[in-house]
Amino acid sequence: MLAYIIRRLLLMIPTLFGIMVATFVIVQFAPGGPVEQVIARLQGTAQEATARFSGGGGDFQNQAFDATSLDATGVTSRYRGAQGLDPEFILELERQFGFDKPPVERFLLMMGNFLRFDFGESYFRGQDVIDLVIDKMPVSISLGLWTTLIVYLISIPLGIRKAIRDGSRFDVWTSGTIVVGYAIPGFLFAVLLIVLFAGGRYFSWFPLRGLTSDGWAFMPWWQQILDYFWHLALPVAAMVVSGFATLTLLTKNSFLDEIGKMYVMTARAKGLSERRVLYGHVFRNAMLIVVAGFPAAFLGILFTGSLLIEVIFSLDGLGLLGFEAAINRDYPIMFGTLYFFSLLGLVMGLIGDVMYTIIDPRIDFEARRV
Repeated sequence: MLAYIIRRLLLMIPTLFGIMVATFVIVQFAPGGPVEQVIARLQGTAQEATARFSGGGGDFQNQAFDATSLDATGVTSRYRGAQGLDPEFILELERQFGFDKPPVERFLLMMGNFLRFDFGESYFRGQDVIDLVIDKMPVSISLGLWTTLIVYLISIPLGIRKAIRDGSRFDVWTSGTIVVGYAIPGFLFAVLLIVLFAGGRYFSWFPLRGLTSDGWAFMPWWQQILDYFWHLALPVAAMVVSGFATLTLLTKNSFLDEIGKMYVMTARAKGLSERRVLYGHVFRNAMLIVVAGFPAAFLGILFTGSLLIEVIFSLDGLGLLGFEAAINRDYPIMFGTLYFFSLLGLVMGLIGDVMYTIIDPRIDFEARRV
């Protein structure tokens, strides 16, 4: 097993490098980079515009720009809307963002910093990326943790029940519910919950935004807990509805596959009770793929499933941070979080494989080639 883990760790290096290269190349061709973002903020001004910009290692404060200074063929022509701005200012912007260097050199410098977990400073927030991630992490962890736990608590018993009563009326009706839940996107269900229960049109039972109420720090501890879950109710419900269908069907199919195997028929022939057969023999084998997939499922819900939910409910987490970084072309946040979460995803995949061997020692990854 140790040799397999070492091979997987070594394989992470080219995998992570490939992800970063592909993303970096795509971003280079995307319009509206950081320089264009600053230029866009200067549009609509009169003869003079005063802009404050902080990021990339420098500050621009109260600097006036002459709108009569045009350079149609020079540096300003490289950026949409730059006509009318001082070319020296555009060059200074490029230096501050690091765009005065060739793309290959910028990429190698970025990866060198990332190897030391130095993700730089946000262009438009003026904070270290790692500090922003740590600050937003509790919100996303709250959503991901509670959603994953509730999904597992619902899906596993429901999937087992459906397998036991396969083809029954219960199985048919619950399958219809699962199909509906799978078909409705989580963000659409979130909008529906807001309309129904968050003052959208009918009831105002739940808050519309935030993870806690104003004055939460001054509440008694029991009221803080209630307020916390009160704010989480609708976002978690929206994520659970769209997330439990796949796991339920996976659990059912795993049980049906195990129930049809020879060892189950042998256990029944020995006179074991149906409960002993199901939960003493079938359960462990059927739950192998479900339990071992928990790290990857949690990571998926945490960093991908909560994106639109955080935006809709104005929850200041990693999803909202990534959304705003993409809109503002805040490259340090975009690339830094991609690197960190890609690395975390690869590690979680390895942990999932290790869990396979812990749950079922018969699995031998040493005999496999990575």
